[in-house]
Amino acid sequence: MAIEVRIPTILRNLTDGSKAVEGKGATIAELFSDLDVRHPGLRDRLVDEKGLRRFVNVYLNDEDVRFLGGLETALSDGDTVTVLPAVAGG
Repeated sequence: MAIEVRIPTILRNLTDGSKAVEGKGATIAELFSDLDVRHPGLRDRLVDEKGLRRFVNVYLNDEDVRFLGGLETALSDGDTVTVLPAVAGG
């Protein structure tokens, strides 16, 4: 099952500069574990012991995974996962 993962600029040092990478997994958690095998350190930048890191937003086909099931959100072949750092300011 191929899933495209779009990587923000700040994390591209972990993907050899790639804007998008492919991964496999039935859930977001499995996808992040799969990506970490090929891109060591990526999972740790996205997830901590409580789940998704506070300042990281993850979207599955434009839907925030926090409202879909978090790390247990189910994935399908051809899905697109977008990782975005949270932006704060005023």
